[in-house]
Amino acid sequence: MNLKEIQSPQDIKGCSIEKLNELAKQVREKIISQIAEHGGHLASSLGVVELTIALHYVFNTPEDILVWDVGHQAYVHKLLTGRYDRFDTLRQQGGLSGFLKRSESPYDAFGAGHASTSISAALGFAVARNHLGKKHNVVAIIGDGSMTGGMAFEALNNAGISKENMTIILNDNKMSISPNVGGFSKYLNRIISDPSYNKMRTDVDKVMARLPGVLGSRFRDLFLATEHAAKSALKPGRFFEDLGIRYFGPIDGHDLNELTQILDRVKDFSGPCLIHVLTEKGRGLDLAEKNPAKWHASVPFDPESGLPINPCNSNKSLTCIFGETLLDLVRKDNRILCITGAMASGCGLNIVEQEFPDRVIDVGIAEEHAVTFAAGLACNEVVPVVAIYSSFLQRAYDQIIHDVALQNLHVVFILDRAGLVGADGPTHHGAYDLSFLRTVPHMIIMAPSDENELRDMVIAAIDMPGPVAIRYPRGNALECQLKEQVKPIRIGELAVVESGSEILLLGAGFMLHELKKTATILRAQGKNPTLVDARFIKPLDENAYAELFKTHSIVVTLEDNTLVGGYGSAIAEFMSDKGFASHRLFRFGLPDDFVEHGDVNDLYKLLKIDGESVAKTLMEVI
Repeated sequence: MNLKEIQSPQDIKGCSIEKLNELAKQVREKIISQIAEHGGHLASSLGVVELTIALHYVFNTPEDILVWDVGHQAYVHKLLTGRYDRFDTLRQQGGLSGFLKRSESPYDAFGAGHASTSISAALGFAVARNHLGKKHNVVAIIGDGSMTGGMAFEALNNAGISKENMTIILNDNKMSISPNVGGFSKYLNRIISDPSYNKMRTDVDKVMARLPGVLGSRFRDLFLATEHAAKSALKPGRFFEDLGIRYFGPIDGHDLNELTQILDRVKDFSGPCLIHVLTEKGRGLDLAEKNPAKWHASVPFDPESGLPINPCNSNKSLTCIFGETLLDLVRKDNRILCITGAMASGCGLNIVEQEFPDRVIDVGIAEEHAVTFAAGLACNEVVPVVAIYSSFLQRAYDQIIHDVALQNLHVVFILDRAGLVGADGPTHHGAYDLSFLRTVPHMIIMAPSDENELRDMVIAAIDMPGPVAIRYPRGNALECQLKEQVKPIRIGELAVVESGSEILLLGAGFMLHELKKTATILRAQGKNPTLVDARFIKPLDENAYAELFKTHSIVVTLEDNTLVGGYGSAIAEFMSDKGFASHRLFRFGLPDDFVEHGDVNDLYKLLKIDGESVAKTLMEVI
């Protein structure tokens, strides 16, 4: 069997286990070569090769529905569903998404880029199926990491009560539940998933129902209790069984024979079932097997050495600068505790954790809990620093309002990956944080324009009142060294970078550097603009802005946030309220739409928010 020739999952139906194992080898080779050249999610994809093949082998997709959690592990799924010819475009502008995308393929039943959504969505598919009188299967595939999210448990509770026919695959690649994969466990799985056993179970139910009065009920309860006790004693499925979800496993997620057998048996069961599958992240690549966390996602690399092919800017990442700054603060201030939602490395808290493991608390993929937990800490004289990706914090909007801001608690929010993030695309772009945080009373919002401001703002935020947010993009520092002097930050203050007249250029965060290009072009055209680093999105220094508006008739804002409710909107509201409505205002930012994946600089040009495009637009309309 040749992977290149597979046009749909129908092409693998009826293949022997030997051929499927050979296919698994080819799939791994293709994924490794693709990610080595272009980057992407590696360890997670390599870990689900056999599981994905087995799912498409047993189920009749796309009529049968597969709902993947997060979707970053769906590269195998893409290769088996007619996208081999486009796989080289993965995560590149105009190419395949790195996640599931309904508009990309009928096999992508549900799109996602955030965790813990699959069981809820799959239950929705199952209820809709029954409501419309259809007969297809529905399968949710969720990892043990995603199972740390509260939404997954809400869905499990609902699924157990609903009694809807659906299969849940728990892909456990961290062995967070006891890895009982011995011979007896396999034997027991074969028994309880065997059609004869389940027919016997149904027949027993019928016989017991015919017995008179409470006698039949007692015999039936005794039978089920005996079965339940045996399963609970031998397997870690008691929790799911108590919720009303039949449990099978754990089984070896790399044994295609075992996988196909149990999937084939369980798919026809009534009610919700959960199959616990143990897999190994990074399987098939020694580098990723030894360090799956490091190789969860990768830049282009040499498969032999593991070294990056095109080393990035050697300057430190902004994430690292935040982490090192916070470490210095933690050393001096015992009040500070750090919180992350399964992203210690991604958010820079691993730098603190190495020296102060007790000062970093990882709550798992549970952003809502992280924020309310921080609120509780803040009530008892702790200064919590909550580091979460911008797009992930969207999930905790209610907690920010209800639990933090309403009580005016001092919680510091660090929003990494603000603005456009590149290849991960719309599920990960931090395009809305300025808008949703601006609506929150008492919230202070800062947007540094370089690494020095980032450091200075983190230091200042610790002693600011109430809720404070600092948002910054994915990327590296502009210079190789930080300035030695730490500048004090006054709440609301802006910074005039270049003085001029008539045209006022207001830059939010790192977009200031695009406006620097705009200013250079305008000067070459005989204009003399003033360039301002906004620094604070909320509150605004009303006196400073009013003075600037008195001497400039044309106002330009630029931000890497949606124009709806962002920094430009804040300026428009201020101008309208304070009597500057006659000024000409030009707002540049992200559109009221979802921005696709691609190189950040290319996306800026496409959206006409790069410095050159802004200058061209201004020269055309002024």
